[in-house]
Order: sequence, then structure tokens, then C-alpha cells
Amino acid sequence: MTSLVRRLLLALLLAIVVYGAFVVWTGLSSLGSALGVFRWTALYAALALSSFNYGLRFLKWEYYLRVLGVPKIPSWESFLVFLSGFVLTITPGKVGEVFKSAVLERTHGVELARTAPIVVGERLTDVIAIVFLVAVGSIGFGGGLIWAALGALAVLAVLLVVLWDAPLTALFARLERSGGRLGAALPKLVTARASLKIVAGPRTLAFPTLLSLVGWAGEGLGLHLLLLGFGEETPLTVGLFFYATSTLAGALVPVPGGLGVAEAILQGGLSELAGVPLATATGAMLLCRLATLWWAVVVGFVALGLLRLRFPRALS
Repeated sequence: MTSLVRRLLLALLLAIVVYGAFVVWTGLSSLGSALGVFRWTALYAALALSSFNYGLRFLKWEYYLRVLGVPKIPSWESFLVFLSGFVLTITPGKVGEVFKSAVLERTHGVELARTAPIVVGERLTDVIAIVFLVAVGSIGFGGGLIWAALGALAVLAVLLVVLWDAPLTALFARLERSGGRLGAALPKLVTARASLKIVAGPRTLAFPTLLSLVGWAGEGLGLHLLLLGFGEETPLTVGLFFYATSTLAGALVPVPGGLGVAEAILQGGLSELAGVPLATATGAMLLCRLATLWWAVVVGFVALGLLRLRFPRALS
């Protein structure tokens, strides 16, 4: 736990440096003036929409547990286990959210290899939904089609790995012959592969993708409300487009939490393409990331703390 906290603090320090650079670049006085007229109820609304998305993502988690045949877990405990994964939201592509599978194994004895592929299913359906939002919004911003195409290619690559049995079957056979540590881990890899085919299979995609679409559109609406809070009457499609584009870029570029990448695209797109004043674009970017990325980390730590009270021995 100590090493985890240390890594998170380092990532937080990196975020502060990145955000501080944006503030200095924009100008403290101009950013202060923009925040001076900001209606803070817009931030509360953005936080509520992010929390609403967490609720939808929990439904995805429960859906995946059911299709994998995991025995029923008390809803409140399952909810806390799910939220605990948010402590590693700042890992590249949020793959660190597999932490919740480790917590589930320690608290309820469900094998980690069985549920870890859920993270792949979550990211796959998220990317499909975000690519759709980018494609819809890119009608007025041609550059967005590039990110939509990259996202579509990423989805196709994952589906190819999931659906094409021959390469992995040959790899598993080779590992079995070679023995060693990898050979010993083969049963867990086979379990993970079986779960992956279920959670990322075409028959399982529709419902969680719909939840992702509604949830990420809600967070895009949050950006729109933040801009309104600054007095910027930008169309809703602009907020959806730039939020989806920055989220997709942050997911595809392998940096912790998309730090630096998502911020640059969000702030630069709003100021250079949508005509939002630079100070306002920077303020909206900072508050948007607070309401999405860092709010999730806080929620994750609270959930993990409650779980440690509920399962003190398992999570000591």
C-alpha cells in the first residue's frame, strides 16, 4: 500500500507541474479574472455528472460479473470494490483499475485471473463510445477524424486478439512445453483468456457500450456546463467533441492518466478551434480534469478506506 501511495503522489506532483505550466503560460492574472466570474454551481453539476457516470460504470461491472458467472456479492460491497479501482485511474489507459480484481480476490475469494479481463471489456466499450462521440462531433472539426480513426483501429486490434484463437493457442502450447514460471502460470492465463473472450466478445458488447455512451456523453455535458459557468455560450456538440477527443487521446497515448496530452488537446482545441478565450479555456480544462480524473481518485481512496474497515484482515 505504501508503494501505491508513493506512485500516486508522484503522479499528483506531475499533474501539479503540468497544470502549473498551463497557468503560467496563460497568465495568472487572466486566469484569475476568468475564475472570478465563474459560477461554481457549474462545477457541482460537472461533479454530479461524473458521479452519474461512475454509477453507470458500476452497472457494467455488475453485468460483467454476471456473464462471467461470479457468485452474487452484496451490492454495497461490490460497489466499493468497483470504486476502489479508481485509485489507479491515473495509470496509462486506466489499466491499473485491474486493482479492483485484486481487491475482489482478497475480500471475496474470486480468482483475479477470472475478473481481470473485465478491464479490457471496460476500455473496449469506452473507446467504442468515445469514437462515436468524436465522429459525431467531428463534422465541424476535421482534425477529430484522425483520433476517431485511431480509436477505431485500436478497437479492431483488440477484437482481433480476442476473436483469433490460433495465435494464443499456439503461444499457450509453447508455454506448456517450455515449463518454468510462465508454464506454471498457464492455468491462470487460460482462465483469463476464457474470461476475455466473454467480456470482449461481440455478444457482450451492446449493453455496456450503451452505458459507456450515455456516461461519457454526460461527462462531455459537464464540460459544456463548465464553459457556461464562465459565460461561454458554446454549443453542446463542441463540449462533447473536445471532451471525447481529449479523452481518447489521453487513453491512446501511454502516459499516466493522459497527463499533459488530454490537457493540451482540451485547452488547445477550445481556444484555437472553438474560439474560447485562452484563460477561459484553461480554467475549463482545469476544472474538467478536477471533476473527472482527480474526483475519481478521491472517490477511489474513500471506497478503499471503507473496504479496509469492512475487511481489515484481507486488506491490511
